[in-house]
Amino acid sequence: MTALEESKNTKSESDGKTDRKERTGRLGAIRTALTAWLGRPLASFHLILAICVLLIVIGLVMVLSASAVISINQGSSAYTVFGKQVVFVLVGLVLFWIGVRVPLQRIRAFSPIALWVCVLLLVLVLTPLGSTLNGTRSWFRVGPLSVQPVEFAKLALALWGAHILVVKRGLLHQYRHLLVPVVPAALVMFALVMLQPDLGGTVTLGVVLIALLWFAGAQLRLFGALALGGLAGVVLLAIGTNYRLARVVSFLNPGEDSLGADYQSDQALYALAEGGLFGKGIGQGQSKWEYLPNVHNDFIFALIGEELGFLGSALVLGLFGMLAVTGMRVATRNIDPWIRMVSATLTVWLVAQAAINICYVVGLLPVTGITLPLISSGGTSVVTTMLVFGVLANCARHEPEAVAALRSQGPGRFGRLMRLPAPEPYQPPVRRKPVRPPATQRGSAGRSAGRGTARVTARGRPPAPRRRLGGRS
Repeated sequence: MTALEESKNTKSESDGKTDRKERTGRLGAIRTALTAWLGRPLASFHLILAICVLLIVIGLVMVLSASAVISINQGSSAYTVFGKQVVFVLVGLVLFWIGVRVPLQRIRAFSPIALWVCVLLLVLVLTPLGSTLNGTRSWFRVGPLSVQPVEFAKLALALWGAHILVVKRGLLHQYRHLLVPVVPAALVMFALVMLQPDLGGTVTLGVVLIALLWFAGAQLRLFGALALGGLAGVVLLAIGTNYRLARVVSFLNPGEDSLGADYQSDQALYALAEGGLFGKGIGQGQSKWEYLPNVHNDFIFALIGEELGFLGSALVLGLFGMLAVTGMRVATRNIDPWIRMVSATLTVWLVAQAAINICYVVGLLPVTGITLPLISSGGTSVVTTMLVFGVLANCARHEPEAVAALRSQGPGRFGRLMRLPAPEPYQPPVRRKPVRPPATQRGSAGRSAGRGTARVTARGRPPAPRRRLGGRS
């Protein structure tokens, strides 16, 4: 090797080391900037807002793409379903603002009333006041709109259950205090939802109950019993109707009924496979041309995979993963036990619902009819989910550092825009001390106790009563 070649090799090695150092320096700068941003007092609040906005935008775009063909085939405008979704999002924005603005103390105080109202609605929906849709009597018709009370019942159970478990947190080592009255109230709601029958609503209510008991510190043996009971309930609901039983059988025996019970699941897999890495483009998917039933509702994730490809699907998965991390971050950074339990339970509910929907779209679970939060078409689901995001954002504003920053530096840009009041710092409940009697009473009580003790005989018995002078024995 000549000297010229050696110098070239040495130069290339030095250039490579310089490039690696530059890349390492850039990555370190990005990591430092990200760590500094996450350390800001309102980082959790801003993350929840960003996740909510991105999921809403993706949901509106995909609902428009998926429902245009369906609306035209029904003889109406291509924007009919999309227009309803926009109306529901606007109503959800109002509820989001209410959830983030109302003080959490008032929300907690209102939770028992909300639970009773939801139980009453679950009873009324089984009467002639309710409407039947897709074989389930779980809807109220209000003009052109329909309302599903089980969605609000999930939120009410989470808020009220956390309130009860926090009040009794000193007694939760005893099963009767851990289970009563949360589990009986939840079982009543399960029974009412199973009478509709609504398998998806029952499953998500069970997720809320399990999350409450988990974050309350229940023992693992209790979850085994709950799992057996939940499995028995799912089996009863599955065999209660022919189409649910067909779905379960097709899941256990895939490929045997490709034109029947397997048709929807197979078409969803075909749509995901045709999307590839980058997808066919928005509006270019073929599954919505009546190849995949309910593509704008339960199976919208399949259309995301077809039109946005693997990258679009990964974006949706990443947003729900970020929601899980942010929600648990809010729970761990708060010191109010009720806020900790509420934020953790609501996070588990939303992430678990998304996981169940995505799992049955890709064939890992039998089809249960659970919507993808903020993305699937559905009025009550979208409105309730936005209210849940509002409550989560309110919990994020109650982190101790966020409270100190908001009360010292002002409400900030979003706070001024939404007219949010400054959150109150957490005040732990005052423990009542036993009232001690005054000194004079304590002295007299001690003297009387001393006299009584002095009169006890050596054998431990009080002396015999004295005889009166001049009287008979």
